[in-house]
Amino acid sequence: MENKKKRQTILAVSLIGSLLVIDQAVKIWVKTHMQIGEDIPLIGDWCILHFVENEGFAFGMSIGGTLGKIILSLFRLVASAIMAWVIVWLIRKGHRTAMIAYASLILAGAVGNLIDCTFYGVIFNDSYYSVAQMFPPEGYAPLLQGRVVDMFYFPLIDTTLPSWIPIWGGEHFVFFNAIFNVADSAITIGSIWLVLDVLFSKKAVKKNALKGVENGEKAIK
Repeated sequence: MENKKKRQTILAVSLIGSLLVIDQAVKIWVKTHMQIGEDIPLIGDWCILHFVENEGFAFGMSIGGTLGKIILSLFRLVASAIMAWVIVWLIRKGHRTAMIAYASLILAGAVGNLIDCTFYGVIFNDSYYSVAQMFPPEGYAPLLQGRVVDMFYFPLIDTTLPSWIPIWGGEHFVFFNAIFNVADSAITIGSIWLVLDVLFSKKAVKKNALKGVENGEKAIK
């Protein structure tokens, strides 16, 4: 049991640590090498580095106003602390390693974006019209009011819809126009894994329960 807890602790720390390093390394590189709105094609026209900043939510969603930014940053801080506590609790209670893994993905993503909106306004200047400088004399925003750096853009379909399509015919259409970062990806993968795990676990429990009933009926007969 103790060996299992040790392995799970190493897994959680390694997963969270490596994702945070990758997430922040990419964001810092983009922030110090690109201006907002700049594109760098990676694979043709459907895999692009496109530098944008948002107010804190994943995939470019935002919340307005100074108070909104502060509330969102504090919410992320509290949510990250709760998720860290959950991971510790899961390990102590000897739960499955899969649960530790997807909880760690979600925590890593939350902390990755928390770092941006908490500290980036202080340690960087603005990225409009010039590449940002790290540790400038004055940052672009106070503590807890920074913006999250997003950069991965995968416009898998970028076309003009045929004119014969009702309502939307002739309009510009982009399939999957979200712009995201490594932290967003970690949260998404962890969340989908969590939902699938819950669904399949329920099915397994139901299947075992039905099997138990069938065995009970056979024993009675």
